[in-house]
Amino acid sequence: MSTTTTTIATTPFDGQKPGTSGLRKRVVVFQKEHYTENFIQAIFTAMPAPGAQGATIVVGGDGRYYMRDVVQKIIRIGAANGIARFIVGQDGILSTPAASALIRKREADGGIILTASHNPGGPNADFGIKYNTRNGGPAPESVTDAIYAATRTITEYHQVTLDAPVDLTTLGCQHFAGFDVEIVDSVTDYVELTKSIFDFDLIRRFRQQSPDFSLLFDALNGVTGPYGRRIFVDELGFPESALDQCTPLEDFGGCHPDPNLTYADKLVARVEREKVALGAASDGDGDRNMVLSHDWFVTPSDSVAVIAHYATECIPYFQRQGLRGLARSMPTSCAIDRVAAAKGLEIFEVPTGWKFFGNLMDAGRLSICGEESFGTGSDHIREKDGIWAIVAWLNILAHVNQTQPAASVRSIMRDFYQTYGRNYFTRYDYEEVDADGAAQMINDLRAKGNDLVGQTINGFTVAAVNDFEYTDPIDHSVSRNQGLRVIFEDSSRIIFRLSGTGSEGATVRIYIERFDPVEFDIDAQVALKPLVDTALEVSQLSKYTGRNEPTVIT
Repeated sequence: MSTTTTTIATTPFDGQKPGTSGLRKRVVVFQKEHYTENFIQAIFTAMPAPGAQGATIVVGGDGRYYMRDVVQKIIRIGAANGIARFIVGQDGILSTPAASALIRKREADGGIILTASHNPGGPNADFGIKYNTRNGGPAPESVTDAIYAATRTITEYHQVTLDAPVDLTTLGCQHFAGFDVEIVDSVTDYVELTKSIFDFDLIRRFRQQSPDFSLLFDALNGVTGPYGRRIFVDELGFPESALDQCTPLEDFGGCHPDPNLTYADKLVARVEREKVALGAASDGDGDRNMVLSHDWFVTPSDSVAVIAHYATECIPYFQRQGLRGLARSMPTSCAIDRVAAAKGLEIFEVPTGWKFFGNLMDAGRLSICGEESFGTGSDHIREKDGIWAIVAWLNILAHVNQTQPAASVRSIMRDFYQTYGRNYFTRYDYEEVDADGAAQMINDLRAKGNDLVGQTINGFTVAAVNDFEYTDPIDHSVSRNQGLRVIFEDSSRIIFRLSGTGSEGATVRIYIERFDPVEFDIDAQVALKPLVDTALEVSQLSKYTGRNEPTVIT
């Protein structure tokens, strides 16, 4: 098909600085004339050497509103900047983990993922654009800084004019003057990778030998519905009734596609009502997960620690290659630290943002990692992976049931606590608060930090107050001010952090943790209430934000 290239004059927009997971704004912002085109052009301008000329990129997203329009823009602008091959998920669909896997398998030069992750979708909701580098992971700060710099100086963008939009529905390769577009099945490559990691035969036998074992997977109307159907029903043999909300919708059915106890309330209610043995959910783009049963909720901090504990016992991928190291984001509980110590492994504490794990994985020093924000994964790709975590739990349950018939999520957690003790953990989110007030709260708390040291508040004595700073052991880059930590003499922690994953205002996150080597069955909110009260007293959050209740409690 013939093409012509045009150059369009433009001017910069304020605020196009990518956060930890790309640029996220309301759809109406991205729909402003030139806004999306400016950012896409900036990505191609800032692509790491050797740059866009002759490159191959993967393109796809979570199916949210405006995604397919932006796929067409990426192809037109990318082709004008020299991209030679676009590998695009059918209908534009690719989960974030599947995109990472495809970049790595096809040795592409990077990828553009269209998602606002766990944020709502629809014409009046959120959209996002994220650039991943050739290792399959989110762009490091050096690249996102270059993209931002390009957005601030842009004067024009380039695009090819096509006779008709690219057909995103038909599998196969389409040839244009100067570039190709290959439409691939969105699911197959990811499923084959997952089958190479886990013991599907063991899980099938477990399902057949345990007819009362029930699974309920809720995709929250996000991208992982087709992946879940292919894996849980077609491959592992669970009934269709094991799936709920597994058709990707542009507005996620009006739901908030965030797999936590608040927004996945339909799943939580069904799991409890129907006595489901393993309930699970994933978010809009498929990189987050939640695991629970009718009588236990597994915190993400505990989940990654349990997977690490069992990895070499029963997961073929880790039986083949071993464990090279473990890691967590700084706010995540220290449960996985205890696993690392018991197994004699390196443990890394990194800032929030999956890109910080990538360097460690590429250097061969990290195998399993997780974030308390419902992200869990390993070095099989360079993104967190919701389906991966859920299949890991099925693999563990199948393994434990070989020697402990009728073992459950609750009993597995109980055994884990008896071995390592319990890190009680909770997170309070205050979403879309006034950004100036939230920033002032953090600044004032930072300023009075030294005065808090030595004080005893609600029975907890402050040992240290500091800003978390991380020096990457691989490239030696330094990340400062990654979260304000109040650490107590008994190792309990309170962490205050402003999140960059929202599209408006600010989100204040407060993380609270306390270790108990003896008592395992206290309700977490009861066990942590004195520390929660301390956090609110010390921060004066209500005064600065006007909020008396959190939006979400995890």
